[in-house]
Amino acid sequence: MKKLQLIGFSILSGILLFAAWPVSPLTFLIFVAFVPLLFVAHATKKRNKFFGYSFITLIIWNASTTWWIWNSTDVGSIAAITANSLLMCLPWWGYFTFKNKFGKKIGYISLISFWMLFEYIHLNWQLTWPWLTLGNVFASHPDWIQWYEWTGVSGGTLWVLLINILVFELFDKSKRSLFNQAILIVAVSLPYVISVMISIFHTNATQQNEKNNVLIIQPNIDPYQKFESVSIPQQIQKLIVLTEKEIDSFTQLVLWPETALAAGAVQNETQNTAVYQPVFEFVNRHPNITLLTGIEDFKTYGTSKETLTARKTPEGLYYDAFNSAVVIKANQPIQFYNKSKLVPGVESLPTFLNFMSPLFEHFGGTTGGYGRDTAAKAFHVGNNPYIAAPIICYESIYGEYVTEYVKRGANILTIVTNDGWWGNTPGHKQHLQYARLRAIETRRFVARSANTGISAVIDERGNILSTQPWDKVAFIKYNIPVLTGETFYVRFGDYLFKAAALIAALLLAWNLFLIGKNKLSTKK
Repeated sequence: MKKLQLIGFSILSGILLFAAWPVSPLTFLIFVAFVPLLFVAHATKKRNKFFGYSFITLIIWNASTTWWIWNSTDVGSIAAITANSLLMCLPWWGYFTFKNKFGKKIGYISLISFWMLFEYIHLNWQLTWPWLTLGNVFASHPDWIQWYEWTGVSGGTLWVLLINILVFELFDKSKRSLFNQAILIVAVSLPYVISVMISIFHTNATQQNEKNNVLIIQPNIDPYQKFESVSIPQQIQKLIVLTEKEIDSFTQLVLWPETALAAGAVQNETQNTAVYQPVFEFVNRHPNITLLTGIEDFKTYGTSKETLTARKTPEGLYYDAFNSAVVIKANQPIQFYNKSKLVPGVESLPTFLNFMSPLFEHFGGTTGGYGRDTAAKAFHVGNNPYIAAPIICYESIYGEYVTEYVKRGANILTIVTNDGWWGNTPGHKQHLQYARLRAIETRRFVARSANTGISAVIDERGNILSTQPWDKVAFIKYNIPVLTGETFYVRFGDYLFKAAALIAALLLAWNLFLIGKNKLSTKK
């Protein structure tokens, strides 16, 4: 192939990845999206040149699917998209190296294991950004992936990579046998057939407490004018008025969105904070309800820096700021959960990038970072059937982390978020779709309160049962059943990612062993 053809194939792969991604209806294109890039790998001789071609594919995919980050941070979005594209090149670089050194079969194994290792690292390290995990691509099609209750998104990633490799192999005339074509058909259709069978035999959730309902409030407060056009007391009053219009004697849980309470009170003094007194008065007027809401707050530590994230005031005192969730019920102690999965560069700065803190601060990030909890929590409240998982915004894209809420007893996934930072772009729509994956993985209902939308109720099969559109003051009231039990995925988490990581480690160790062996032979 000529250079222009290779570039064209690289561009085509990027376009296909974009065309397949939620909320596009062309999801099926994901099964051939990497095929052009595989052709490029086959036709390119030099490793560095292939790195460049793969970067073309991956930056097109990143930029076209996550460009909306720009609405929150312009320079930061360019850095994030570029960095993520470069990181994604590493598994492909490893595939190219191993393919040329050990042959196509080992090359394919390395591609799958290196890519899944990359996704697993991207779910767990400090610079985490798993928005484009391949298994997320099926979020709009829960009927295809009911088996995520066994595998989570890692199963979807494996499916995508296998099909792309099988399709690419069929372009080789010597491999185009009926047997190989049958293997491809089975590989494409079997997971879907399994999903259909699960749906047929899966018993729909029954309303165990038909009269108990959850009320979700969508106040539609512009996050960019949150402290300008409307004061905090006015915002609180708006939330209370909207809620009191719709609650009834059967309402057990009220959900307000992320940072709905934004006065920044000290956590252990929240009940005594003047601006929040209307909230506690509202709860006391309705003693049967439990209020779960987002809140911005902080803890003080005096002159001791008790955490790595603690910030220092000009007076030399330390404190942690939190993006939190709080649950409030009359005559019961309030409970807090501090967001644990923080957005890199915006809510946290990885320790290995501390030297760049002035730059992050200049472009709208945070230098000290928010404080965080070390583990998920479930809100157990007396005389309430709902044990809520207080999932805050970005945390809802972490499958294995969400299972920790369920292990702690959560029987409903409550997501509080504020997607208004991104504007009316694909970002908030993708975020909603990803919540459907968490429902399937845990077999729990999802109640989602989004400040500017899209708020929703999602059943345990990933179906959106009720929703309210973007940029509208609205509410949802729904009788949500209490579900218990643990799926295979809840019990064992991302075991496929971990298995792939082990294979990748063995491949790398084997390669290093052979390199060392060759060097010793050369010296002799």
